[in-house]
Amino acid sequence: MRSDAKKNYDQLLEVARKVIAEQGVNASLRDVARQAGVGIGTLYRHFPTREALLETLLGASFDQVTNQAAAYESSKTSDRALASWLRDMVALTYDHRGVIAAMTAAIEDEQSALHGACVLLKASGARLLAKAQAEGRARADIDGTDLLALVSALAWLNDQPPFAARVDRLFGLIAGAIMIPSA
Repeated sequence: MRSDAKKNYDQLLEVARKVIAEQGVNASLRDVARQAGVGIGTLYRHFPTREALLETLLGASFDQVTNQAAAYESSKTSDRALASWLRDMVALTYDHRGVIAAMTAAIEDEQSALHGACVLLKASGARLLAKAQAEGRARADIDGTDLLALVSALAWLNDQPPFAARVDRLFGLIAGAIMIPSA
């Protein structure tokens, strides 16, 4: 990559992080380009779609949650591993406002730049859930899709001012509804 193109790329990423942190993942890409001091065409040359930009910005966070799930699986009881993954997923959605809608859409869209990472995230939770279910530590009547839907619900609630203060309590209720208390 030419030095001026690399400079534009780095500037776009820096500004996109800031704008998306402030406005969420549906922030105007025109605003990103304008604040980065480049034209919209330059943004699209580097990131042909919003999902491509998000994949670059969020890829490390997605990978971290996926990799952490594997670590939980070997270091915690199955129910604690699952609860930790749920908390990590909820934190991911809090840190990147609006990302859950893009994630759930990407799971269904194999052409999305986010597809692979989102499928791996969902699979990591489904694997932890299956292990907890096999050990009798989680309800048997839910699956990985249900798990992602519950994370989605908490993410949506956190974006709603009247409910945001209750999200931690609601997380506890949801986690309690998934887990089976040990005898």
